[in-house]
Amino acid sequence: MTHVFTIAIDGPAGAGKGTLARRLADHYRLNLLDTGLTYRAVAHAMLQVGLPLDNVSAAETAARQVDLAKLDRAVLSAHAVGEAASKVAVFPTVRRILVEKQRAFARTPPGAVLDGRDIGTVVCPDADIKLYVTASAEVRARRRLAEIESIGGTADFAEILADIMRRDERDMGRADSPLKPAADAHLLDTSEMAIEAAFLAARAVIDDALAMRNRA
Repeated sequence: MTHVFTIAIDGPAGAGKGTLARRLADHYRLNLLDTGLTYRAVAHAMLQVGLPLDNVSAAETAARQVDLAKLDRAVLSAHAVGEAASKVAVFPTVRRILVEKQRAFARTPPGAVLDGRDIGTVVCPDADIKLYVTASAEVRARRRLAEIESIGGTADFAEILADIMRRDERDMGRADSPLKPAADAHLLDTSEMAIEAAFLAARAVIDDALAMRNRA
């Protein structure tokens, strides 16, 4: 691939899009960006210094200072940071600042796989491939519970499910860049699908697109 090739992956929390994005980036040797981490980085910066999450100007300053090369997944994956991120992500000015950074990342050769909530609709509407990865809320809650238990933690299924449904409502209901599939996105429902099957299904879509591009 000598040109910049972009794969946009959207979907709700826990659908498996992050794992799929990593597999695809490795397979096609593309750069990888979990755009959710950029919002988490803003929230983390504010939490670190005790700033209220409804302080828009502070959130804008934190967004301008986010370095996409220094996103620490281990730190930013904390549940409290995720909850805070979904609150700062509703600010249109914060979204605009981060979207510009995300677009610049996507333009960097040889291209990128970006996963998030508004990649195919807002960040990269001209992406070569758009995937919308979803799964039922119950399946996503079960996966989250299994993940917590696999590292020795304990959690309540009903609380996890309620949390996922609240987050879905926030993501889908916000006025600016709501979570929804792009009109030309390929839908991938992983409710009954293991990651390997999802990976192979996504690869089939991408390989078809690459073959058509090469014939053009």
